[in-house]
Amino acid sequence: MSEHPDEFSVQKNYLPGSSPEDAAFKANPDLLIQSTDPDHPANIIPRLCRNFYNLGWVTGTGGGISIRKGNYVFIAPSGVQKELLKAEDLFVMLYSPDITSRNAYYRSPPNLKPSACTPLFLAAFNVGAYASIHTHSQWAVLVTLIVEREFGRGSCFEINHLEQIKGIPRGLGKTGNLGFHDTLKIPIIENTAHEEDLTSFLVDAIKTYPDSYAVLVRRHGIYVWGDTVAKAKTSAESLDYIFQLAVEMNRLGFPWITEDK
Repeated sequence: MSEHPDEFSVQKNYLPGSSPEDAAFKANPDLLIQSTDPDHPANIIPRLCRNFYNLGWVTGTGGGISIRKGNYVFIAPSGVQKELLKAEDLFVMLYSPDITSRNAYYRSPPNLKPSACTPLFLAAFNVGAYASIHTHSQWAVLVTLIVEREFGRGSCFEINHLEQIKGIPRGLGKTGNLGFHDTLKIPIIENTAHEEDLTSFLVDAIKTYPDSYAVLVRRHGIYVWGDTVAKAKTSAESLDYIFQLAVEMNRLGFPWITEDK
């Protein structure tokens, strides 16, 4: 992924909990979610959740979003109506590359549950992401069913020769976005009874498809990430458009993959 903006970069030799700022956060964790900056995670997560709700991505308390800022990870809670989410509803934890650890939260809002998506968000952060989005998009779900029916389990979603593919980054360590003639590939993993049980399958998919910025979950939805909030949002929107188009193309008998003319 590309270089992170300065405000999202991690300081070298930084030890979480050792700075004066960390001491202030420990003394008053609510300082973590108080900012006049409209692009601070505490402000942008509720705003994006309202936007995603209006798109039909996070209905019925489903879906979620997490943003990493420095060594802090801001996470929308579980079981909350996303269109009503407020900054004070957010959990905040210290980033750790160990996705199996149960890091203590710096801030835990009372009467709310941490997101079951947390280890999956952390898996994306481990490959350089600074924002990760999980949606229950109907188009994403339908695409996973079409792939299973047409190509079998174990196949990924593939499509080319669409203009909107230009909204998807090329991959880890590569500059620019995919082009019209490139083939977009999104891996698909099988759903599990509990969200956190998806983690190892998502990690394996990332290893198998290191250039992908997303993983579909059959009959469930999609995880999308980016090295900035804007890039994660752009990818999520572009993919949803592509999935809707793919469903309609399949219905009308148009192939997803065509040869260059």
